[in-house]
Amino acid sequence: MSDAPLLTIVIAVLDEAENIGPVCAELAPVLSGLPSTELVFVDDGSTDDTCARLIAARQDVLPCPTRIFSHDRRRGKSAALRTGIEAARGTWIATMDGDGQDDPRALVDMMRAALAHTGRPPLVVGVRRKRNDTLSRRLATRFANGLRQRLLRDGCPDTGAPQKLFPRADFLRIPQFEGVHRFLPALLGTYGVPLLCVPVVHRGRLHGQSKYTNFNRALVGIRDLLGVMWLRNRTRLPGAVTEH
Repeated sequence: MSDAPLLTIVIAVLDEAENIGPVCAELAPVLSGLPSTELVFVDDGSTDDTCARLIAARQDVLPCPTRIFSHDRRRGKSAALRTGIEAARGTWIATMDGDGQDDPRALVDMMRAALAHTGRPPLVVGVRRKRNDTLSRRLATRFANGLRQRLLRDGCPDTGAPQKLFPRADFLRIPQFEGVHRFLPALLGTYGVPLLCVPVVHRGRLHGQSKYTNFNRALVGIRDLLGVMWLRNRTRLPGAVTEH
């Protein structure tokens, strides 16, 4: 469509009623520094009034086209992102969290880096240089990232970073599974998508607690890592395709 935006920002949320207002208020002025943009929020089965506050923010705070989707029950962050990306109208997709830990101003730098890149459109990852987390979470993250890099050799020091920017069409080529958002550098790299890393600020949550513990994240992460290794090993892509 001629009026389709260049960029869609997709934000998956779960029980973030206290954070929605501040996140949207901080995001609103950033939009003027981005090319034509739409917002897509996906509420992954919240049990509080997250959706109602999103609707209020759309009316009172957000200056660009904003769509809100809700899952009937919790299906996981990757499923929520997939819902938003499938619904998106933008050529480019940016993702960020809805808990206040991400600085939306980083999206301007990430978009600038992507558009300045020559050749195939890249995946841009907002690498969190200084984590504002507990010591146990920082150690767990350092171990997980080190293990991923050693086994996948994806060239990314922070594969689980929430702030990412990538072409929508490339994302829709890869298989869907819960946790896929943590492996985009490896999976998109398999399809020849180049990687750019941009340093970003990481902050503590505004309100509430993380939906994950170090233990359950580690168990799921190891299983997913083995699955991604299998996927990459079984992916067979031609070097070139000729039409006759």
